[in-house]
Amino acid sequence: MRPFCALLALFCLSGCATTSYNPDRENGFTKKLIRGRDFVLFSRIKVNSPGEPLTVYIEGDGRAWITRYSASSDPTPSDPLVMRLASLDPSPNVAYLARPGQYPSQGASDCDSKYWMSKRFAPEVIADMDSAVTCLRDMAGAGSVSLVGYSGGGAVAALVAARRGDVAGLRTIAGSLDSDAVSSWNKVSPLKGSLNPAGIAGKLKGLPQRHFVAYNDKIIPLSAAESFADNAGDERHESITVVAGVTHYSGWETKWPGLLDIPLSK
Repeated sequence: MRPFCALLALFCLSGCATTSYNPDRENGFTKKLIRGRDFVLFSRIKVNSPGEPLTVYIEGDGRAWITRYSASSDPTPSDPLVMRLASLDPSPNVAYLARPGQYPSQGASDCDSKYWMSKRFAPEVIADMDSAVTCLRDMAGAGSVSLVGYSGGGAVAALVAARRGDVAGLRTIAGSLDSDAVSSWNKVSPLKGSLNPAGIAGKLKGLPQRHFVAYNDKIIPLSAAESFADNAGDERHESITVVAGVTHYSGWETKWPGLLDIPLSK
């Protein structure tokens, strides 16, 4: 990592160190690596209208597990669903942000597996994800950001939003919005060393948001979104939309353009 970190240090932007590891563009997105305090994070960004708001899509947990009881050695998602959703977004400026440990073959951090296991929402993870959002915002010259998070990325999006004053809106897709409820539902141990989004939901009261839940999701229960909404002051759960015809993993791509048209709840 030392030669790579030296390379990153050559290019600084608003307190972030970043580099395009590959000048090629994919569907208009430029690939970037962003160095935080503890992690080097993989991202892609498309800026069509500098100065306009930026929408950041945050990746899910990826391939964190090989089996129910065995951790993966590489949590890079095998299906780039979140990147495809970002490509469908008509917003003028859009970015994709991966999680710690994902895309090590592309130069991102090859970190300890605890950061996609029990510490996937650890304070140091959220701090670096927050810094990366700032870096991407500054690349776009944007004054505000909207956050979109899928599955565990929904938890990250909520936790990051609670740290910032420039978030215009929050959307989650099958989001792990109460990690204790999700652990209980799946009959696994609670995430030791991680923050629980439900615990900070009160800080997001008044923030426009929309939480999409897959009907009969086998991985993330509806109760996770309901717990988050309750703590955010949305006792009528007006911020929650249950989506038919999708599962935790599939169907979202077809639905996404229409779901983006649903107004955020305030």
